[in-house]
Amino acid sequence: MTKDKVKQNGIILISTFSDEQSLIDLSNILVNEKRLCACVNYTPIKSIYMWRSVLQHENEFIAFFKTTEDLIDTLKTEIKKNHPYEVPEIVVIKMNDVSYEYLDWMYKVTHIKKNNESR
Repeated sequence: MTKDKVKQNGIILISTFSDEQSLIDLSNILVNEKRLCACVNYTPIKSIYMWRSVLQHENEFIAFFKTTEDLIDTLKTEIKKNHPYEVPEIVVIKMNDVSYEYLDWMYKVTHIKKNNESR
């Protein structure tokens, strides 16, 4: 992909998880096996929210799944299908200002198969 041919925008999908292992297991599938995102960043957080009319105070993990716009719908479907929550948080943020080099790297990681063939 050259600078003149960048047709993709970067996307960040945010989701929260109840436990680190379920996040890691899903991330390994999405990054390594299915190649739907180039990177997943995550960290522990504390959350306060209402669930079934009860105020919850929970320790969770927030994850940032980084992908390209052509893969976002498939990524959302996979996360919904495999997420441990009944109603998973899925928030999509478009990367309106991202370096060419980073976008190029994300594209190559998600669009080149392990044996260097295109999708």
